[in-house]
Amino acid sequence: MKKYIDTGKKDTRSGFGAGLHEAGKADSRVVALTADLKGSLKMDDFAKDFPERFIQCGIAESNMVGAAAGLAITGKIPFIGSFAEFVTGRVYDQVRQEVAYGKTNVKIASSHAGITLGEDGATHQTMEDIALMRALPDMVVINPCDYNQTKAATIAAAKYDGPVYLRFGRPSVPNFTPADEPFEIGKAYVMNEGKDVTIFATGHLVWESLSAAEALEAEGISAEVIDIATIKPLDEAAVIASARKTGAVVCAEEHNVCGGLGELVAGVLALNCPTPVEFINGGDRFGQTGTPKVLMEAYGLDAAHIAEAAKKAISRK
Repeated sequence: MKKYIDTGKKDTRSGFGAGLHEAGKADSRVVALTADLKGSLKMDDFAKDFPERFIQCGIAESNMVGAAAGLAITGKIPFIGSFAEFVTGRVYDQVRQEVAYGKTNVKIASSHAGITLGEDGATHQTMEDIALMRALPDMVVINPCDYNQTKAATIAAAKYDGPVYLRFGRPSVPNFTPADEPFEIGKAYVMNEGKDVTIFATGHLVWESLSAAEALEAEGISAEVIDIATIKPLDEAAVIASARKTGAVVCAEEHNVCGGLGELVAGVLALNCPTPVEFINGGDRFGQTGTPKVLMEAYGLDAAHIAEAAKKAISRK
């Protein structure tokens, strides 16, 4: 089993800030807009070094989306940043009409996604954003797993011509992917090879899945862990190949059961190679107030629950 080492906990939103700054240095067309959340989105370095390319829109998310679409039409590469709940649910009409429908080159940077926002509670948490963004034609959906991958994904998004939804979180989590690994949109990353069960994971659940695989190995179970960093377009070839090899699948995500990674993978497998699938997700319910750790355990989004789901999937072969 390939061992990944936690090199120090970092929040993925800081990976976005670092990636945005690098993208800004590399391309003068990159601009950044935020709805009164510069600090929360870690845009401070970009705003300091490129003040003429930073726009503080205030608490006016709908206007921010429209302004970004206008900038994109003029040839700029705008990144808009806010909480995931505000930049999806609150402005869905503007994102649909002005970004997705127009295929404008806007990058939607959504921080504080999932229940790991923690103490702010259900009104600020979002467990539905991936479903909303997946449903929009031509929208790329990326959910990186750690600081390094988020930084690389942000740089890749700046180079991609078209709408992109970038999802990341607030808490400090293990940083374990290679710092120099470039990000390829649409590619699934095999984190650990196995033969008994495949765990497809995204975002914060990738590290939990690697921990689950280590626990399963101690019990003689070989688990393949695949990081689905790009949810749309999905790397269907990688999904089908791994499922055919292991014959059992677990899908792990910090998202609602409806419209997320699990339903997407299950649909691909139903059409190509029917396989037993178990789901690790937040169910069909809203978040709650609590610390990220307590909420992840309460919703079954941890290594222990992933390992149990893997055993159940294997038993259904």
